[in-house]
Amino acid sequence: MYREFFKLRERPFSKTPDPLYLYQSSSHREALARLLHAVEEREMILLTGDIGCGKTTLSRALIDELGETAKVALLTNPRLSPLEFLYSLAMNFGIAEPATDRIGLLEQIEQTLYGLFQKSRIPVLIIDEAHLIPHRDTFEEIRLLTNFQLDDGNLLSVIFLGQPELRQRLSHPAYEPLRQRIGLQFNVGPLSQKETAAYLRHRIRCAGGTDDIFLDDAVAELYRFSGGVPRRINQAASLALLEAFGREQPQIDLRIVAEVVTELTGI
Repeated sequence: MYREFFKLRERPFSKTPDPLYLYQSSSHREALARLLHAVEEREMILLTGDIGCGKTTLSRALIDELGETAKVALLTNPRLSPLEFLYSLAMNFGIAEPATDRIGLLEQIEQTLYGLFQKSRIPVLIIDEAHLIPHRDTFEEIRLLTNFQLDDGNLLSVIFLGQPELRQRLSHPAYEPLRQRIGLQFNVGPLSQKETAAYLRHRIRCAGGTDDIFLDDAVAELYRFSGGVPRRINQAASLALLEAFGREQPQIDLRIVAEVVTELTGI
């Protein structure tokens, strides 16, 4: 409804993790650089961040950046037993008829990884919402995958994406063997107020609009409400566009954002 009013091609604050809309704050830029480095070196990396900070969008940006140089297995529902995990991994790597037993699955996965190596493609396993993995044995199965090696390094790069409690969980002594395999760790932080303003401009531009829809006092209130968390910014900014459209107001000021915040918080 509001797209024509604001001269937008599409909704700028959609909930979908579109990598084209990734705003590279200092934290997000470093996170993406570390992800790329982990893939190039076939390392295991732990990337954490609070809910809505942009981890999933970063993973999609990574996949776009890698293009045909990598074969990516993306697991978005990690609530799996060890055998279910291996079966899902085999399916994601394109194994047409995965075995039904652990040994058979491991043999198929190893053959696939080596086949990709021979084709100069990097196999990458991305586990989104990794804090939801229910069994320690599943983590152990993931660790054992890094035993598939050549003389000069691993065959597989593994990326864990999860909330900060994943880091705490893995600090338990039971996970010491896995921690020793994690070569890189990084925590994605929220945006600053200045970055929040740039984030809003960036997404408006990506959607085909102009830079000056959100006035400075509106940005300050959005930052106060969201704490710089992109998902919360998107939630409030989207409603603010609707409210401004209803008022036929071409710019969003403090009053509009304050009313949206009240609607969202009930305060």
